[in-house]
Amino acid sequence: MLAHREAIALGLALGFLFRIYMLHIDYRQYPSYPHGVIAHLSLGFIAAFLGAVAIPALLAKEYTAVTFLALAAQQFRDIRDMERKTLEKLDESELVPRGPDYIEGIARVFEGRNYLVMLVALVTSSLATWLPAVVGFVAGVILSFSLAHFRRGKMIKDIAVVRLGQVHFRGANLFVEDILIMNVGLIESRNLMERYGVGVVIEPKDDNARTTLANLGQRQAIAHEVATLLGVRKDVAEPEFTPLCRLNTATGRAALFILPVEPDKELAVTAVGKVPVLESAVRRPLRTLIGRRASD
Repeated sequence: MLAHREAIALGLALGFLFRIYMLHIDYRQYPSYPHGVIAHLSLGFIAAFLGAVAIPALLAKEYTAVTFLALAAQQFRDIRDMERKTLEKLDESELVPRGPDYIEGIARVFEGRNYLVMLVALVTSSLATWLPAVVGFVAGVILSFSLAHFRRGKMIKDIAVVRLGQVHFRGANLFVEDILIMNVGLIESRNLMERYGVGVVIEPKDDNARTTLANLGQRQAIAHEVATLLGVRKDVAEPEFTPLCRLNTATGRAALFILPVEPDKELAVTAVGKVPVLESAVRRPLRTLIGRRASD
């Protein structure tokens, strides 16, 4: 059993380390520059401190400490608004934008992770106050790894079969297999697309996945992620070279076309498979009676 100060210090340390760990595994998303990292680590430190002092403060009959938790919750909601506005501004200069659905998902993640930091610090300091310090430490570490595992979410490869698709033209219309992508008028652009273009077909595994792939925000996130990872042969005022992810409404299959800087087609398939499934795009019609009957 530790004194309050030592229990708070242990909870603060584990909570802050947990925030650093989660920031590390979030390699695709903002923040990717030092100032953004510093801002999020500072907020993570505050969240860890609030979680660590909550129980010791109540044991000391400092009941006003609860009001600080409520104030912190309001501040973390403001973080979500801050992230949304920042990413919306950054999206204006992206050749392949993230889209509002992806931005909203990132903003939710950064708000939620501060609550997770508070939870880890709270559990660690609480157990360290009443039980041996090693119990609080072990419980905090186990909780950290458990929460980090659940926060990663699903990827496209978990809900769909991802494979290469044949890129070809029918007249001026660009297709990936039987899925129409766009109409391309310039012969020079068609030749470039046939030579360097990569098509990836995404086949949903069930009707839940089909509904998710039908979401415009999810398909925009796929185009953005692949363009970010592989690069794109596109500059301003070249709309025909913008990566597009189109849907075959009859079969539910989606197809991505991209002119990547990195010509490895297998990497394109891997990149699509690793795109996260957006929370806002998830639909589960198979959990309803009507949805199950409609899928028969």
